[in-house]
Amino acid sequence: MKAAVPRPGALLFDLDGTLVDTAPDLARATNALRAHHGLAALEYPVIRAQVSNGGSALVTLALGLARDAEGHDAARDFLLEAYGQAVAAESRVFPPLDRLLADWEARARPWGIVTNKPRAYAEPLIAALGLTPGVLICADDLPVKKPSPEPLWEAARRLRAAASDCWYIGDHLRDIQAARAAGMAAVAVGYGYIEEHDDYRAWPADFWFETGEALVAALIGH
Repeated sequence: MKAAVPRPGALLFDLDGTLVDTAPDLARATNALRAHHGLAALEYPVIRAQVSNGGSALVTLALGLARDAEGHDAARDFLLEAYGQAVAAESRVFPPLDRLLADWEARARPWGIVTNKPRAYAEPLIAALGLTPGVLICADDLPVKKPSPEPLWEAARRLRAAASDCWYIGDHLRDIQAARAAGMAAVAVGYGYIEEHDDYRAWPADFWFETGEALVAALIGH
C-alpha cells in the first residue's frame, strides 16, 4: 500500500502467521504425528498453508481424519504434545515487525495480541521470543473466540483504548470479520498462512498489505 494511512492509537495482532512465523514448529509436530502413524513427512508449504486453521485442521491434513472421526482427538493430543515440547525452537517474529514493535514501544504506544491459540502454547512462545505485549487474549480466556468481536473488545479494554482507535491485523478471514464486528480497522496481510485458493484482497478489510515491510512502512516509515 502506497497511500498514507492514519496512525492507529493501538495495534492488535493475530499471532500465528501475522506477528510470529510459527509454522516451522507446527510443521515439525505435524510430521511427528505422521511418523507416529508410519507415514512420510509432508512438504513444508502444504503444512504452512493450514497452520492458521488450528490443530484439528493439521490432524485432518496429516491423517485425513475429520473432526468427528474416531481417533481424531487422540491424534490432536499427540500433535499438541509434540508441539508443546518446543513451541519456539524455530519460530520467529516476522523480521520487519520486530522493528515496528521496537518503535511502538519506544513511543509508549499500546499493542497487544489476540489469538485463537490456547494460552498453554501462546504464553511460553511469546516469553521465549522476548515479546512484551500490553495484553494477550487467548482462545481459552473467554467463552468465545474469533470471529466473535468479544476478544478484541476485551483486549482494547485492557489497553484502555477505544475500539475505533485500534487496528486489528490478521492473515485469516476470521480476523477481518472479528475486526469489523468489533468496530476496529481491519488490516489484512498477505504474507501469512493463506491457502492457495484464498485471495486475501477479497476479504472485507480496510487496509491490505502484501508484505511485512509494507505494513511497517505505512506505520513508521522507512
